[in-house]
Amino acid sequence: MAKVAVLTTGGTVAMRHDPARGGAVPALGAADLMAVLPPGAPELVVEEVCNLPSSHFTLGDLWRIRERVAVWATNPEIAGIVVTHGTDTLEETAYLLDLTVPGEMPVVLTGAMRTASEVGADGPANLWAAVRVAVSPTARGLGALVVLNDEIHAARFVTKSDTLSPATFQSPGWGPLGRVEGDRVHIPWRLERELIPCSRLEEQVALIKLAVGMGAEMLEDALARGARGVVIEALGASRVPPWWLPVIERALTAGVAVVIASRCVSGRVWDAYGYVGGHRTLQEMGCLFSPGLNGPKARIRLMVVLGAARSAAEVAALWNGHPLPEGGKWR
Repeated sequence: MAKVAVLTTGGTVAMRHDPARGGAVPALGAADLMAVLPPGAPELVVEEVCNLPSSHFTLGDLWRIRERVAVWATNPEIAGIVVTHGTDTLEETAYLLDLTVPGEMPVVLTGAMRTASEVGADGPANLWAAVRVAVSPTARGLGALVVLNDEIHAARFVTKSDTLSPATFQSPGWGPLGRVEGDRVHIPWRLERELIPCSRLEEQVALIKLAVGMGAEMLEDALARGARGVVIEALGASRVPPWWLPVIERALTAGVAVVIASRCVSGRVWDAYGYVGGHRTLQEMGCLFSPGLNGPKARIRLMVVLGAARSAAEVAALWNGHPLPEGGKWR
């Protein structure tokens, strides 16, 4: 029978209500989570990485999860990997794993929106669905997947869309790759993976979301604090106010990578306008553009790229998915 490595990291799926503390807190260990699975489940090899709300994660915690997943992904006795995780930052961990863990082995992240104390707790069903996807041959080669509410989402597209709903994870503009349906795992869509070899994250990357009339002080502050990269969630399909342009130009001149994403929930970052501050202006200045990623995931991608590249040319090549320059070598 296939073996599944289950890495637990905490989150709502591992919480119970504590009357003394007035709310749910981390309470369930790895053994408690596994105990809810039905008879006939695949053999599980369990590792407790941590037991934290994902809102408490540092980038060090994120990288530690990545390193443990990468180790399990090379184990020939393992058919798939499941990571239990808090939902607040699950999409960022999923995308990091998708982008940096090589191999065909399925890596499936899951969690819960209701604690183990609540009526209708969704953790057990989500965990069981994730285990089933992890051992499914149809999940191989798809990179990291997010499985909740019986839906299978690609890490690249999925986002937490609702603060409370068990159906919170959605892939705007794309939809799920598949579903867990009764007695089968059904994945009709295939997705080509992208891998970026990386041995570390560049942590000095800021994320700034634009709003109407907003000044560029947050970008100036990020530069003053030594940011090596900045992701700007711009207006519409990639537009910034004209008064932001001098500060962006200063960042680029200083060698800071500037990535333009959109604050919209879906859609390509591009426009056909000719006025100042539009896509053409930013492209001519030397900005990079998000390949359909939201701001948080574009930040993860930029951390990976900056951690791998040795020059501005390599940053641009990696960001845009181009092969290495001839004779080049990623560290």
